[in-house]
Amino acid sequence: MFFFDWKRRALFTQQKRFVWKALMALMFIATLAGCQKSSSDNKEQRSAEPLQKITVAYTYQPQSTLVHIAVSKGYFAEEGFDIQPLMHTYGKAALQSVIENKADFATVAETPVMFNVLKGEKIFVIANIEASSMNNAIVARKDAGIASPGDLKGKRIGFTPGTTSDFFLDSLLTANGLIRQEIEPVPLKPEEMQDAVMAKKVDAVSTWNYPLTQISRMLGADGTVFYDKEIYTETFNIASRQDFVRNNPDAVKRFLRALIKAEDFVTKNPDEAQSIMSLATKIDKDLIHEVWNDFNYRVVLDQTLLITLEDETRWAMKNKLTDQTVMPDYLSFIDIDSLKAVKPEAIRMNR
Repeated sequence: MFFFDWKRRALFTQQKRFVWKALMALMFIATLAGCQKSSSDNKEQRSAEPLQKITVAYTYQPQSTLVHIAVSKGYFAEEGFDIQPLMHTYGKAALQSVIENKADFATVAETPVMFNVLKGEKIFVIANIEASSMNNAIVARKDAGIASPGDLKGKRIGFTPGTTSDFFLDSLLTANGLIRQEIEPVPLKPEEMQDAVMAKKVDAVSTWNYPLTQISRMLGADGTVFYDKEIYTETFNIASRQDFVRNNPDAVKRFLRALIKAEDFVTKNPDEAQSIMSLATKIDKDLIHEVWNDFNYRVVLDQTLLITLEDETRWAMKNKLTDQTVMPDYLSFIDIDSLKAVKPEAIRMNR
């Protein structure tokens, strides 16, 4: 009798365990379904929300590639933005749109950032989206008697004031034992340089791509190009007004996420990225392909930016291009926290 009761109790216990496990499994499935439904509902809710309109001032230059890709591939839309493009031929003009409150973000090299900080403008750099030591150069006409950098002495040289063109010109002159007073500097916009060279209004120009390679192609065997990757590394950046960044922290992070998606796409699909750039900028793809490897398209904040800003500030002070005499604290003009929140490994800058 005892044996029979023991067996019956054991069987009952097993049945209880089975029922309990079955109930737990059903509860788990119901919870999972609820979570999936909630996630789906949240996604639908996000997609149903109106897109946030933001104006981005960016350029046709290769340095703005990540922005062009993010627009074309819909990465900004995925992050909740309706992008209003404000196109410029160079970054200095794009940054001016931000300063004048005509745009929320701008793509710009560090030189215009430096000059505007010295003028007291309250701006932030939130990320570097490109770096290159082979984007700036001086292209010259051989028939002007220019075969080496030393031959630039006494020549008419076009440059774009307040930009990397300006800084690179002085850097190359200095590296070759010359000073600006020994040349005839001619202020030009980037889009004016090709005509000025071909019409022989100038003997050489200090510029960047795409104009740099276009002018070199036009001159052919009659031209020569002077690079120097040891004297300067350009950084191209995303800049915004400080008040916009502080008042829209979530938007800044979403903007950076879209650019990081673009970075990944460019890395994995360079040929398609070049096709997108050709369509967006109306530049021949073979030209884009020719200069493509001169650029490093990554969303980062590293020490190069700080070093270059300080080097350029010393240059501006020495040449009386600013009334300021004290080095700014450039870290206070760089928003590290936004990128750190989105991609902490992209921060390579010491506070």
